Amino acid sequence: MELAVISGKGGTGKSSITAAFATLGQELVVADCDVDAANLYLLFNPEHEKEVVYIGGHKAVVDNTLCTVCGICETYCRFDAITEVGGKIVISETSCDGCFFCSRLCPMGAITMVRSDRSRMYSGSFRNGVMVYGRLAPGEENSGKLVSMVRDEAKRVAAEKGMKNVLLDGPPGIGCPVISTVTGVDKIVIVTEPTMSGLADLKRVHEVARKFSGEVGIIINKYDLNEAMADRIEGWCAAQGSTLLGRLPFDRRVTEAMVAGKSITEMHPDIEISKKIIEIWNNLIANGKE
Repeated sequence: MELAVISGKGGTGKSSITAAFATLGQELVVADCDVDAANLYLLFNPEHEKEVVYIGGHKAVVDNTLCTVCGICETYCRFDAITEVGGKIVISETSCDGCFFCSRLCPMGAITMVRSDRSRMYSGSFRNGVMVYGRLAPGEENSGKLVSMVRDEAKRVAAEKGMKNVLLDGPPGIGCPVISTVTGVDKIVIVTEPTMSGLADLKRVHEVARKFSGEVGIIINKYDLNEAMADRIEGWCAAQGSTLLGRLPFDRRVTEAMVAGKSITEMHPDIEISKKIIEIWNNLIANGKE
């Protein structure tokens, strides 16, 4: 079974819940698909058994021995990536979009395009199986492609090692990286929080999720911070015909566990939130595909 955990906005506790799922004893492959801001590796500290260079695009580089500082490139750059500093043309790596326009305009042929090779995909063992994750370098593009690379590697490892479940920690929002994360998965779990913005973003990401998987479940995290709003979200789920997988209480020990390098189910397996997470996971696995 390939299961994706996503959220409509950041800060809902999506990665904390994914980490709890990943450390319930059963060996599995975990893929951190939030390549723009990967963080699960900080908790799991996986071995770097495989490293693959990801080419996300190109960047412009100027040869100042050929450049006459005519200013044409600076004038026509729509991304404000080119400036004149101290009588020289300087191109910002993070602002450059790699569109090739400046290299084609330069009358002296002083600008060339080089492949961006600072992004990486990593794969290696962690305490409950294998973890695959990508890290997109600042300013790089095409993160959806890197997500696809991470997912392909996760499925390959799962098949090679005979692991039945692949758990995807997706990025927040509804952009291309999210589409790459949820396309073709067996189940999608959406994590939300009991706030107005949480509900608004839940509606957006739910609409996207329903287009890619018939099985979409929702978790209301920190429900007891605003029980009236949690009730409203539960009512909305019922109206949509979507499964409410459960409500999780707010518990400061979740953060304390992560600071200690563990998930909440590892550090405090017998408290209320851990028991509810275990129940949700067991239900997902029991009804999942192999």
